[in-house]
Amino acid sequence: MSNTYVAIMAGGVGSRFWPGSREQHPKQFLDMMGMGKSLLRLTFERFLPLCPAANIFVVTNAIYKDLVKQQIPELTDNQILCEPSRNNTAPCVAYTAFKLANLDPKATMVIAPSDHIILKESIFIEKISNAVQFAAQNEALVTLGIQPSRPDTGYGYIHFQDNDTNTGIHKVKRFAEKPDIATAQAFLDSGEYLWNAGIFIWSVASILKAFQTFSPDIFNILAAGEGHYNTPNEQNFIDTAYPTTPNISVDFAIMEKAQNVFTIPAEFGWSDLGTWASLFAECEKDSMGNVIQAGSTLLMEAKNNLIRCSNKEKLVVIKDLDDYIIVDEADVLMIYPKSKEQEIKKVTAAVKEAFNEKYL
Repeated sequence: MSNTYVAIMAGGVGSRFWPGSREQHPKQFLDMMGMGKSLLRLTFERFLPLCPAANIFVVTNAIYKDLVKQQIPELTDNQILCEPSRNNTAPCVAYTAFKLANLDPKATMVIAPSDHIILKESIFIEKISNAVQFAAQNEALVTLGIQPSRPDTGYGYIHFQDNDTNTGIHKVKRFAEKPDIATAQAFLDSGEYLWNAGIFIWSVASILKAFQTFSPDIFNILAAGEGHYNTPNEQNFIDTAYPTTPNISVDFAIMEKAQNVFTIPAEFGWSDLGTWASLFAECEKDSMGNVIQAGSTLLMEAKNNLIRCSNKEKLVVIKDLDDYIIVDEADVLMIYPKSKEQEIKKVTAAVKEAFNEKYL
């Protein structure tokens, strides 16, 4: 698949993983799974069966360029797209599409987040390959949809038509925002809804046409750089133009408006790894239900906890804690009820107010 390209989005801060994830070193650059590799590195390696390293690009914030180069030394500077500002996913996708179209007008691109966990990688690549083939032959915007296993209120949903004629590819009726629990249960019961994983596949021609139609402001701002992509002038142009693009997701800007949207239902052991609780759910537990990412530990009547200590030489002693997140970093120790982890984003705001940027 010489016209197949992958763009990995790696510019987020991951504030819900504080104090592990920091402004200068966010979660995609961390070994969150205790496997000796960062989430970004795992994502890069996951796509190597689909296309060569030369066809894999990383879109990140400019401050993380050196981290990307350290973790994926296979990439050239031209394969690292440096955003000067955080403007959400629509400008990120458009910038990547313009750059790839300049390299290869026949390019079909996969765009995926850098912080997802995928346990069944061979099934994932099979589904992605089907989507790439379909998107290369049709003017179609394809998204991978995850078969829901529970009525989750934390994900957006995709309502799809059962008209795939045995291709495994379905027309999308609509995208639904994160539902309440009753609506999520109704979605699950209907069998017509999938979780929106935020993994997209399309030809550069199809997505640029969609931007021109549905988001002409982003299209026009970035089209002005036509002569600069993949040249030494690209970064200067992006540094000036990119911050003027609207801050909007590709879901809102394109996917919810376009009529040529398709989905492939899939189940490949997916988690978007958005929170400490989702990390806890994905990791191996000890006999007391604890996830331990630490060196030496002495646990007494401690159960169902996530215990993460960055200093592997430190002994961690815990007694009588049940269902807690315990994260010990060099400068921050956080002990927080797992049931209240949705508050952690607010905690970082309180930390900022009390201590400025020092611990963020």
